[in-house]
Parts: sequence; structure tokens; C-alpha cells
Amino acid sequence: MKKIPFLLFVLGFCLTFGGYAQQKTINLWSSKIPNSIEAKDYAEKPQLEEDGTVKSTSQVAIPTLSIFEPENGKSNGTAVLIFPGGGYTHLAMNKEGFKVAKWFNSLGITAFVLKYRLPNDLIATNKTIAPLQDAQEAMRYIRSNAKKWNLDTNKIGVLGFSAGGHLGATIATHFEDKVYEPTTAVSARPDFSILVYPVITMNEKYTHMGSRNALLGKNPTQETIEKYSGELQVSANTPPTFLIHATDDGAVPVENSINYYMAFKQHKVSAEMHVYKVGGHGFGLGVKDTSLYWPVVCENWLKSLQLIP
Repeated sequence: MKKIPFLLFVLGFCLTFGGYAQQKTINLWSSKIPNSIEAKDYAEKPQLEEDGTVKSTSQVAIPTLSIFEPENGKSNGTAVLIFPGGGYTHLAMNKEGFKVAKWFNSLGITAFVLKYRLPNDLIATNKTIAPLQDAQEAMRYIRSNAKKWNLDTNKIGVLGFSAGGHLGATIATHFEDKVYEPTTAVSARPDFSILVYPVITMNEKYTHMGSRNALLGKNPTQETIEKYSGELQVSANTPPTFLIHATDDGAVPVENSINYYMAFKQHKVSAEMHVYKVGGHGFGLGVKDTSLYWPVVCENWLKSLQLIP
């Protein structure tokens, strides 16, 4: 399926990161976006860093995929699809997207940052499934075009932060759900998932209510709550998962990761969890030279699965 490159509306969105290949951004959907409503006065609202990079953005109605390739000759065939967080109301594109992609490139991993639709009744006939539609399509696009980037189709995973972690858990447990009419039979199943301070449950006791209200609305049915509670959806087919959380997270309780991990244990599915005493919420890649710098242990986990040398 051919994707259409487009001119970015802000200077600096396409950057060259040192020795890394230049970022390329494409429209995710080559034709009409499924489940979409055209809202004339609904415009995306990006916020920029001092260098012109998009720091965060809100009111996303047109999803895009930003592609970060490792330095020439450094690719090892593994890829990751990144879902920035933001409570399903905005996307932390730089801290939880572009900067993370650059780190993956340093490991020889090709990274794709998905700017997914943020659920809103003004732009979608069913706002709840819009992010999952975008996630599935992005995964299928990457896998269908694996030869273009010399990727191993069995080594394509996802990474999500906060509400993006919820989307990561959702595609990991609902990859077979037919939420739109795909143009290819290629699987949308991630081969692995990395979830950092993720929203997992929609159960009121431990959920992040802002994310739940944005995705499900203020009065979801019990059936809908359970369907989008990742800890209740784990099965033997759920991919291996790596979890990071801080005990003192005041926005998304650590029980989200703990209960998700316990579901993996119950179903005898591979999972690894690291819980830090201090860190709060929204620490991105963490702080170098401290225990909170989770990329160190994540790199070891990737090696244990033979995803990187």
C-alpha cells in the first residue's frame, strides 16, 4: 500500500539527529481515514520546542507516522512502533516519541513514531476505536514494507508511555479485533511490547480517569470497561512484555503495571517488570547515571529475546 509523504506545517519537524538518518513523516492512511468525521473548525494544535521540534500536540485528527532509521549499515532488523502518551488528550511527541526513537536508533533498531488520533466525538463516529485503528494500520504498514527497511517481520514491537502504554497494551491484546477493513492480511500483532508507566486498567479504582474519560466517555458500560482493561485481556498469544513504573506515580498508580504483570504470570507468558521507589510520572527515558535510567535494563531485555546483538 502506497503512503503519501506530505509537507510538514512547522519548520523543524523533520530533523537530522547527528549520525542518524533523517526523519521522514508520512500520512498513515493513503485514502479516507476510517471511522472519521470531517470537522471544519477542528485543527491540530502543536506546541514547539525552542529548536522548532514539536514538543506536544493536541486535537489530532490526521494520524502520521514518523520514520527514524539507524545510521547506514547499523540496522539489525528489529523495529519498534512508538506511542507517545498524554492522557488521550495530547501527545508528548518529543520526550516520549522522537527522543526515544533516537535512542532506539543507537541500538540499531528502526523506530516509527505514531501520531495517532486523539479520541473525540467531533472527528470519529466511534472515538473509542480510533487509536486502535491507527495502531493496527501502522503495524500492518511496517510489516508489509519490511523489505524497504531491511526488517525482520518477526521482530517488530511496540513501545508506549502512559496513555500510549494503554494503546500498546490494547494492540498487544486486541491485535485480532477487526476494527476496520484492512487492505492486507498481514498480522497487526506486535512481537514484543515495552510499556513505561502505562495506563492499563479502566477499572475506576486504579485507572487514570482523564484517559478513561477521553477514550471511553464518562459513562462507559461494564463490558466496555473490561474490554479496555489490559489485565483482563491477556492470553497465551499476548507478546512478551517489559514494564517500567515508579511506586510514587501519582497520576497512574503502579498497580496498573503490577496487575498486568500478574496476568502474564497467570497465563505463563513472558514478562519482566521493574518498579522504582522514586520517579513519579512522565520521566520519559529517565535520568542518565541513575537507577531510573531504564534504557539500560531494557537493552538487556532486548538482548535476552535476541532482538539486538
